[in-house]
Amino acid sequence: MSDRRDFFGKMLGAYAGLGALGALYAAKRTWDPLPSVKAGGFTTLDLSNMQENKLYVEKWRGKPILIIKVAKNSKPATAPNGNDKNAYDDKRLITVGGHKYMIVVGLCTHLGCIPDYFPEKNKFICPCHGGQFNAAGEVLKAPPPSPLVIPPFKITGTKVVLGEVGSEYKKLKEAGVVA
Repeated sequence: MSDRRDFFGKMLGAYAGLGALGALYAAKRTWDPLPSVKAGGFTTLDLSNMQENKLYVEKWRGKPILIIKVAKNSKPATAPNGNDKNAYDDKRLITVGGHKYMIVVGLCTHLGCIPDYFPEKNKFICPCHGGQFNAAGEVLKAPPPSPLVIPPFKITGTKVVLGEVGSEYKKLKEAGVVA
C-alpha cells in the first residue's frame, strides 16, 4: 500500500511541477513585448536605389519619415525671410555612400501636420498654416518654430537604421543640429 501511495505522490508532484512551469512560461510570454512592438523600434532603410529630388516616405514608430536624396542644385525657388541658400550645403544632411540625404520625421514642428513636398520648388509647404521648409528640413517661413526633427540613426554601408544611435548621429548632436 505504501508503494502505491508513494507512486501517486510522485505523480502528483510531477504534475504540479509541469503546471507550475506552464504558468511561468505563460507569465513570461505576457511580459515580453509583441513582435510588432519589437519591430517598431528599428526601421532599416536601403538608400542605394533612391533617385535625386524624389520624396520617399517610410514609417517608424507610427510616424512618417521623409527621405530625399538631395540634389546639388537644391536651392529653393522662392524663399521668404531671405533664407535661400542651397540645401545641399546644409550640415543637417546625412552623407551615405557619397550622397547627401535628408531624413526627418515628417511632422511640422508647429502643430504636427504633414508637410507637402514640391520637388520643382525644392521645398516643403505645410498645408495647415503655410510654414515652409527647404530640402534639408530648415525653416524658410514661419510659423514652425524649429526645423524638421532628425530621428536617431546609425549608418551601415548604404543602409540607415532608424532608432539606433550611431556615431554620425552623435556628431550631429554634439554640433547642436539635433535636440
